[in-house]
Amino acid sequence: MKPDRNNSFILLSSLALLIVLLIQVNWILDSAKDKEELFNEKANIVLARTTEALLADQEICRSMESGISRSDTTRIDSLFKHYMNFYDFHIAYTFKIFKPAFRTVVNDTISSSEFYTSQPGCYSASFDEINKTNKWQLKLNFPDKKQFIMAEMGPLFVTSVILTFLVLFMFWRTTKSLIAEKKLSEHTTDFLNNMTHEFKTPLTNIALAGKMITRDANRNNEDKIKHYSGIILAENEKLKLQVEQVLSMTALERGEIPLQMTELNIHELIENVAKSMSVQIENRSGVLNQELNAQNSIVTGDKMHLTNTLCNLLDNSIKYSTEKPELLIRTYNHQNKLVLEIADKGIGIEKEYHSKVFDMFFRIPTGDIHNVKGFGLGLSYIKKIIDLHKGSVEIDSEKDKGTKVIITLPND
Repeated sequence: MKPDRNNSFILLSSLALLIVLLIQVNWILDSAKDKEELFNEKANIVLARTTEALLADQEICRSMESGISRSDTTRIDSLFKHYMNFYDFHIAYTFKIFKPAFRTVVNDTISSSEFYTSQPGCYSASFDEINKTNKWQLKLNFPDKKQFIMAEMGPLFVTSVILTFLVLFMFWRTTKSLIAEKKLSEHTTDFLNNMTHEFKTPLTNIALAGKMITRDANRNNEDKIKHYSGIILAENEKLKLQVEQVLSMTALERGEIPLQMTELNIHELIENVAKSMSVQIENRSGVLNQELNAQNSIVTGDKMHLTNTLCNLLDNSIKYSTEKPELLIRTYNHQNKLVLEIADKGIGIEKEYHSKVFDMFFRIPTGDIHNVKGFGLGLSYIKKIIDLHKGSVEIDSEKDKGTKVIITLPND
């Protein structure tokens, strides 16, 4: 079996996109680590420069031998602010200077000894040179470290997220379009195959009848010539209708067929269509029952297209009935709307195809069997016509249990 190139393309593209996303995530994480390392480097530099400045200040060193005063903490705070500004390091901070052995704390904002446990955002330096016995330590803390790093990464992170979602969206749209094109290609192929079958029969009959006329022309057999001429005219009419059906769908797709809206009595329309289809039904020894219960059967619509809609539905019911067709047309009113139901007891439609039967060119798969004629345009045409009449059409069907088509139209 030949591999599906489209599926292979989608699989490889998905794999490549996944790898790109993993690289993107890894790059963002690495960037976050770099930002944190830069933060730590700046914090340590600020702490080191502040410590150096304190060690160089003899007055503070002498003062710290007897304890830390409020003026000392003010001086330390001013040094921190100076070096924070110098290194363009703008973030809220707290600091502590203490003797670990005695848990003595001097804090400009917080006095809790819990601060001294090791934690992210906390940086310390020793003052062994000041006093070998006291061993003062200075600690610098940044409560908003994580938020600061995220803010630093903000533009990069947001841009990366937007681009990632944009790539995912474009990939999804491309894949969706590819799948749709594949389905359309398959339906078009089926349509061309069906059209070949549909056109082949009348063309063969026309060619055969023409040969018979040529053969019998010299014999002056007027009855046979008349018979063969009738075949040619009938088959020519079939070809004309088939071509018009295809052209009508194309015109409907482009919105080029204006509807001639007039006031119609659906019951009269049903009676006329039933008469025109009676020959086909009788030929199959079938029966068409009518339950025209709608009290208000007046709608505004295009007589020709609504007539074609009813003819297509009845024709489908006849074609897809395996034995004697048993058809039912029923009308009733519901919430200021006219409901029209056409039901049969034919082969039915499997549920998996219910959502597809109104698609253009779609025909229920039957393998290589071509015992039912058609282009797969009938229900698609019906759906478009009913939509143009601001109505709705639904299908209720089960395999081997028949089909019911329900059309709802607004009453006048």
